[in-house]
Amino acid sequence: MSRLVYSTDLGRRCPDCGQASTDCVCKQADACAPSGDGIVRIRRETKGRKGKGVSIVSGVPLSANELKTLGKELRQKLSTGGAVKGHEMEFQGDQRQALKTLLENMGFTVKLAGG
Repeated sequence: MSRLVYSTDLGRRCPDCGQASTDCVCKQADACAPSGDGIVRIRRETKGRKGKGVSIVSGVPLSANELKTLGKELRQKLSTGGAVKGHEMEFQGDQRQALKTLLENMGFTVKLAGG
């Protein structure tokens, strides 16, 4: 499937939403913080990772750029790998207790989700 990225009447287009680059709303949607109940939830997940466990942090009320910065800081403190995907942070291994302590020290309300 090919996507239109340039049009002679509108110029360059966003490959995600198809709007003109100047009218694109994709970047604005990513920049805003998700609204929720204000509780940060940490869960462990292995699905789709060949049995390898990851700790997933969701519900952090920060914008995308702030979330990336927080993710980098937490990865450095935990000395582990990870990524920020959407509005969730993933950390390699079972880091739930350490993440809970670090996030509570930063002033977030944290709950461990799942079993």
